[in-house]
Amino acid sequence: MKLTVTRDAFPFARLFTISRGSRSVAQVLTVRVTQDGVTGWGECVPYARYGESLESVTEQIESLPLPITRAELQSALPPGAARNAVDCALWDLECKQTGRRAWELAGLPAPGPEITAYTLSLDSPGKMREQAAENAHRPLLKTKLGGGDEDIARIRAVRLGAPDARIIVDANEGWTPELYARLAPVLVDLGVEMVEQPLPAGQDDALLDMDRVLPVCADESCHDRASLAALKGKYDIVNIKLDKTGGLTEALALREAALAQGYRVMVGCMVGSSLAMAPAVLLAQGAAFTDLDGPLLLAQDRDNALHFDERGVHPPDAALWG
Repeated sequence: MKLTVTRDAFPFARLFTISRGSRSVAQVLTVRVTQDGVTGWGECVPYARYGESLESVTEQIESLPLPITRAELQSALPPGAARNAVDCALWDLECKQTGRRAWELAGLPAPGPEITAYTLSLDSPGKMREQAAENAHRPLLKTKLGGGDEDIARIRAVRLGAPDARIIVDANEGWTPELYARLAPVLVDLGVEMVEQPLPAGQDDALLDMDRVLPVCADESCHDRASLAALKGKYDIVNIKLDKTGGLTEALALREAALAQGYRVMVGCMVGSSLAMAPAVLLAQGAAFTDLDGPLLLAQDRDNALHFDERGVHPPDAALWG
């Protein structure tokens, strides 16, 4: 078994801004695992918020003993971007070795298209209204927010720009309990369906005592199954991302555990190419919210890219992954 790691860069179609900063390029790592002349591949997006960098994640991946199985990988690396890329590459390798699709290997029904959110970059209310109007044909918009009273003006602007779209919002840990109390009732009146991670992870105990009139989704507070115990009584929804769980293997287990504990599930992504999204399309089947718009935010994508249309994001072609 041979494993290689390469860096790839995908420019954004437009500057992408959240409360923690702006980016113009998505920097990703591509992992290829080759065995007996067959190669499987996967992608990850190292995230500085979790102490990851292109260098540190590459080092983790290259430290793995080979050969390695998916089962062995789960204890060889912690949850995170490094394990994700290798895990997804091993899924793809097994598919190519056996001639079976990934959902067959996972014991899942054949997937179909899923409506995905389209993310509006954080900007002034006027600019966000323009973004919303450009994408008013999309059924679900996700609005990045900045952590101040101007967030109300932003959502009002988005609603004016896209009067018929469903709206969810992402605060990226930028709110306080007091701000949630002020904003949540107004956002509900504007038709917002939920907010992702309003309070900083590790400082979210205040959610236990709050009247959550606007449902709250755990993002930075939820990584894998071990996270669930600390979420009880605080969150209504959990956002499952492959780069947090450490791959599809743990993500499928987390989805099952979260649903069993009464959470609704969102399937999200870091901004990467279609290769990064492809395994998550399987995970997103039947999710309350799907946010796999990464390729839509890029100026260029992989060959055999995922197909997006009015029905949403379609399952990957075997030529891409799985």
